[in-house]
Order: sequence, then structure tokens, then C-alpha cells
Amino acid sequence: MANEYIFFESALRDRFVGLLAARGIPCELQADGMKGFVVALSDELEKAIKDEYTKLMEAQRDLVEAADGDQALALMAVAIRLPDSQPGVARIPARHARRLVAHFSVEEVHELVAVVAQSVANPVAGPLCHKP
Repeated sequence: MANEYIFFESALRDRFVGLLAARGIPCELQADGMKGFVVALSDELEKAIKDEYTKLMEAQRDLVEAADGDQALALMAVAIRLPDSQPGVARIPARHARRLVAHFSVEEVHELVAVVAQSVANPVAGPLCHKP
């Protein structure tokens, strides 16, 4: 299984790939359907680069927030792993995404979207509050 990291700026993708190369970590590059870039790594290598990816996603957020006019993005894509292990992407309109990243870290946004996806895929019937 591979972990995929999505970038929308080639410069940030190149920084990430450079970090991997400097550590001797192999990766696979591919285009993303939303005019972005995907860098795929095997599971065992993920821990080695998690912190650096978080920093790059924060830089990506800052670039998105600073964009105006034609450069402004209309949505935010959050990569998720569905309960059946299939990769997926949650598309969040920019007006909601800006509010999310103003109050949550990129990692927290990913966790929130993953919880929502899990809940939608595996709904629980009955009252919201109950004693176990």
C-alpha cells in the first residue's frame, strides 16, 4: 500500500521530493486530476517525512490564502482513505476551507474529514446520546 501526498504548487512538490531524495527515500510521482501533483510512498516510510509534509501543507495553505483573482482557488482537496481502504478526496468549497484552516491545523482538518467520511460510510442508527 502507498501513502499519497498531494501538492498544488510544483515548487512545494519539488521541495518534498528533494527531502525524500536527500534521505534516500524512493517515491513515485504522478499528475493529479485537479491540476496538482501526487507523491506516493510506501507505508513504512511515512513516519520519516510526516513532519516535513505538515510544514509544506501549511505553506500551501498560506499560498492559497494569499491568492487573489484568477489565482484564487475555488476549493480545498483533502485526501482521505475510505473505510474499504480506497483512497479518496473530499472537496471543500474555499469559503469553508478558509474558515477551517484559520482554526485548525492541516492535520486536524484531515482528521475531521476522515471522521466524517467514516461516519457517512458506516452510519449508526438510533439516538445520538445513549449509555454504553
